[in-house]
Amino acid sequence: MRSPQRRALPTREGWWFLGATLLLGAAAVDAGINLYFLTFGMMVCLLIAGIALSEIGLAGLRVKRVLPPAVHAGTPYLMGITLENKKRRLPAFSIEVEDLIDGRPIEKRCYFLKLPAGRQQETAYRHTMARRGRYTLSGFRLATKFPFGLVQRARAVADNDELWVYPALAPVAAALLRGLPGRAAAGPDWMPSRQGEFRELRAFRPGDEPRDIHWRSSARRGVLLVREMDDEQARQATVVLDNDPALSADAAAFERAVSQTAGLCVELSRRGFSVALAVRGGDMAAGVGPAHLARIMRVLALIAPDAAPLPGALRGIVVRVRPGAAPELDVAARAAAGRRTA
Repeated sequence: MRSPQRRALPTREGWWFLGATLLLGAAAVDAGINLYFLTFGMMVCLLIAGIALSEIGLAGLRVKRVLPPAVHAGTPYLMGITLENKKRRLPAFSIEVEDLIDGRPIEKRCYFLKLPAGRQQETAYRHTMARRGRYTLSGFRLATKFPFGLVQRARAVADNDELWVYPALAPVAAALLRGLPGRAAAGPDWMPSRQGEFRELRAFRPGDEPRDIHWRSSARRGVLLVREMDDEQARQATVVLDNDPALSADAAAFERAVSQTAGLCVELSRRGFSVALAVRGGDMAAGVGPAHLARIMRVLALIAPDAAPLPGALRGIVVRVRPGAAPELDVAARAAAGRRTA
């Protein structure tokens, strides 16, 4: 961590007070009146005392941030700020904490009225990032006008963190969701399998495998029951984002496609699918869970048009997203998955 940078600037009221002090000093020298000299000395001492007390108030403070779990472009988030007073006896008053991104303030401040010695307090500010990407939180700016409001004493503290801003989440069309097989859409499109995760028990039908009969439940209910499993292949989904430069000339359409891809990945993961991502220039294997979804969001946060070919081997249900068009199921890939299950 670099050495903190400090600066002191008069406030608007401080400039007026400083002007009055200089004017009174000039009058005291010109007239030679002792009362003028006394008043001038008191005003100078007031300025010096304000600077000294503000410097004492900023000393011994330690600040850190609590990053939000996920930040999406265009969606407000809360950034936690914790301020600790390391001084043993002296409290700190009227402290403003401002976060810095790439060395520039984001104009969102947290205010601490009084922080006793040896204590810490937590608060948060609300902010919205307009664009996806990876940002560097370079540090903080601590400032105070205590005690007289005449001089603002500021201190810059370096504290680096990375803030990942994921794409905005576009809603998924209901018609597309109805076409997805698996547990989330039980119906005629659901694909049973002899291997996979247990789904339910149902009555035996002609043509069922005797090995699938659950004999204990059948004996208890007096009717033959068989186990049905979810097909693992049917519950895997691959979202393909075509980031071809020829299709991505319209920046707004490309950003909408990225948001649609992010919304699809989140919705498919929420519905229990194992989600894979395929883009030009690379792909990400299927996986489940918040950590895998965060890795997909980080890829989408930095994605740009690429002339490389799309991956050829796509598994499970395939949803294609192209800039300027609505997402759609790849019917050919879906039919191939059905033939493999059969």
